[in-house]
Amino acid sequence: MVLALLVGGVVVALVVVGLFVFGLRRRLIQRSGGTFDCSLRWDPPPSESDPSGKGWVYGVARYNGDRVEWFRVFSYAPRPRRILERASIEVLERRTPKGEEELALLSDAVVLACRHGGTRLELAMSDDALTGFLAWLEAAPPGQRVNVA
Repeated sequence: MVLALLVGGVVVALVVVGLFVFGLRRRLIQRSGGTFDCSLRWDPPPSESDPSGKGWVYGVARYNGDRVEWFRVFSYAPRPRRILERASIEVLERRTPKGEEELALLSDAVVLACRHGGTRLELAMSDDALTGFLAWLEAAPPGQRVNVA
C-alpha cells in the first residue's frame, strides 16, 4: 500500500514538473516580445478542393530581426523548430480553413500559403497576427525583394 502511494505521488510530481516546464519554456520564448500563436504545415500536399487537417502543428512564432522563429508548443526544445528568413518568404495565397482544417486549427485562423526557399508551407494565425506578419514582410530593408501576393 505504501509503495503504491509512493509511486502515485512520484507520478503526480512528474506530471506537475512537466507542466511547469512547458509553462516556463513558453514564458522564456515570449519574454523578448513579438510573439504570436501560429500553426504550421510544412510541405503540404498540392492544393485540394477539401484539404485534410493532417500535418498541422500548433506553435508559437517569434520575430527576431529579419527572421521568424517557430517553436512547437508541445515540446521541451529550447531552440526553434523552423526559422523563416524574411527575404526567402514568398506569399502565394490567403484563405480561410476548409473542411477538416477547421477542426485542426484555432477558430479564428486564416491560412497563408507560402514558399520558403523552394519549399511550400502553410501558416495559420489570427487576423491580427496576419496583419502584423504581412506588415513585417513588407517592412524589409531597402534592396531586399518582398513577395507578397
